[in-house]
Amino acid sequence: MKSLCIFCGSSGGTKPLYLESARAVGAALAREKITVVYGGASVGVMGAIADGALSAGGRAIGVIPESLFSKEVAHEGLTTLHRVRSMHERKTLMYDLADGFIALPGGLGTLEEIFEIMTWAQLGLHQKPCGFLNVDGYFDALIQFLDRTVIEGFLKPKHRRLVLVENSLKKLLTRFREFKPAPLEGGLRKDEV
Repeated sequence: MKSLCIFCGSSGGTKPLYLESARAVGAALAREKITVVYGGASVGVMGAIADGALSAGGRAIGVIPESLFSKEVAHEGLTTLHRVRSMHERKTLMYDLADGFIALPGGLGTLEEIFEIMTWAQLGLHQKPCGFLNVDGYFDALIQFLDRTVIEGFLKPKHRRLVLVENSLKKLLTRFREFKPAPLEGGLRKDEV
């Protein structure tokens, strides 16, 4: 793995732990020689992940749409900052630049981004690992909900297994490195819908 896309909030959340852990994750990825690809902001969890990587001598690549360039206060000190026209272009470029995807604490945008990428994996459009770094149990209720979707018959167990969850970056990176994707089948069959 040479690069990981980190989906996370442009807000810092209510606990200092969210920003502290984001800076630590960025620094740890830099020490592993893994480039951080993220949304390009200088604020919130997004800014902290980039600052952590850069302060440890790593690389941070931001991708930000023109419409959010001033709202999210684009990070001026990145290795590279790509300005794109739309959110769709943002996600597409982030996908192209990354070898895997991790969600850190964030809101609707974070969830939308990681769920779209995981849906692409379910549909057989890619074989890159996707996961949640469950900082301080932030994603516990979401993971319980995903397990419920399996119980209720809306998600196949093999697709639930595509969603990797760990409380520590070290364990999550180990699982990413060991990740063996299911063979690409060209999308869902009628018996899988």
